[in-house]
Formats: sequence, structure tokens, C-alpha cells
Amino acid sequence: MTKIVMRQMVLEDIEQVILTENASFAVPWKEEVFEKEITENPYAIYFVIEHDNRIFGYCGLWIVIDEAQITNIAISPQFRGKGFGQMLFQYVLNQAIALGAARLSLEVRVSNIVAQRVYRKFGLVPGGIRKSYYTDNQEDALVMWVKL
Repeated sequence: MTKIVMRQMVLEDIEQVILTENASFAVPWKEEVFEKEITENPYAIYFVIEHDNRIFGYCGLWIVIDEAQITNIAISPQFRGKGFGQMLFQYVLNQAIALGAARLSLEVRVSNIVAQRVYRKFGLVPGGIRKSYYTDNQEDALVMWVKL
């Protein structure tokens, strides 16, 4: 297998990122949302993971002062269960630390036990519930956070 590369997302990546987005979420973001995040949001940094120039995952990060927030993370279905999500998450955590973040938080569906298990491996702990957070089915979100 050739090398796995993780790097900052650029506009030219959005077309490939959308494939992962659409395969991963019931209410996927549109290309324009990623475009605005990259070009207009001064707090946002997005990262991709790729193999042979094919992007198969991404993660969004907002950093405001010393608080980091994961906006979204996804791995294409055919690449799941192979540790790539954990590789990408570790990379993004390291980037957050390098950029001066002292804490990191995220929201995860209360039903997504697999993701919660992964986040716990990185030291994230439950911090609260956001009621009816997800618009597709009004599912609650578990807020998880960690001191970096």
C-alpha cells in the first residue's frame, strides 16, 4: 500500500470530499458550505486523508482563541474499520494543540456508540446533551470534550 497523506483541505478537494460527505450523512453539507468554511470562516481549518491522490476522509476544526471544536469528521464507507478515522482524529488533535488550543469538544449522536468509543480512546469525556440537535431525526447529541 502506498503512503497515506493527511493535509489541510483546499478548494480543489471539495469535489472528492462531497463523495465522502454524501455517503456518510443523512443531511450532507453542500459544496458551498465547504467553500465558505475554507474561504470565509477565519476560525475554520479542514483536513483530508488520502491514498493515491484519492481523498477518502476529512475532518473540520474550528479554533476560537484556545477552544477547538470538531465540526465534522467522516471516512468513506469502504475505508471504515481500518483505523483511518483514528489516524485522522489524532492528526487533527495534534494540529489543534500546535495552534494553541487548550480544550477540544465535539457533538456526536447519542446512538453512535462506535464513534463515542473512539473519542474516549483520545480522552474525551461526556460533558452534556444537546436536545434534538440533529435535524434529520431530532436525535440528541452527546457533547464530549478533553483538555489538550
